[in-house]
Amino acid sequence: MVGQLALIAAAVFSGAALYIIVAEQPARLNLDDKNLLRQWKPAYKRGFAMQAPLALLGGVFGALAWWQTGQWLWPLGAALIVANWPYTLLRIMPVNERLMAIELAEAGPESRKLIESWAKLHAVRAGLGCVATLIFLWASLS
Repeated sequence: MVGQLALIAAAVFSGAALYIIVAEQPARLNLDDKNLLRQWKPAYKRGFAMQAPLALLGGVFGALAWWQTGQWLWPLGAALIVANWPYTLLRIMPVNERLMAIELAEAGPESRKLIESWAKLHAVRAGLGCVATLIFLWASLS
């Protein structure tokens, strides 16, 4: 059962990350610089509040599934989904902090460029989540 919970957490994480990359980011890039930043700030906060716990839950459930089954795929998937935490803190958070510090009145080409960079960094998160989901699926079917 906990293995399926790990799979669900990773799949929801991945779905949200993919939605951001495929739908939300391209749509917001059609906005002018000020509204682009205006939209990104609350979207980032809400996304973080949803995705951070999902990554943690996926890791915990994956570790518990490994403990229950001894199947080597579970800790591999758990490590990948949890890798989003250090990756976010070390690579994405500096960009997030720079963007959050920009006042809306100061939005311009620099803030747009940072949001474009942020999206590329976020795509790595989506990739980690998708690979973890596939590994958890493989473990579930083994």
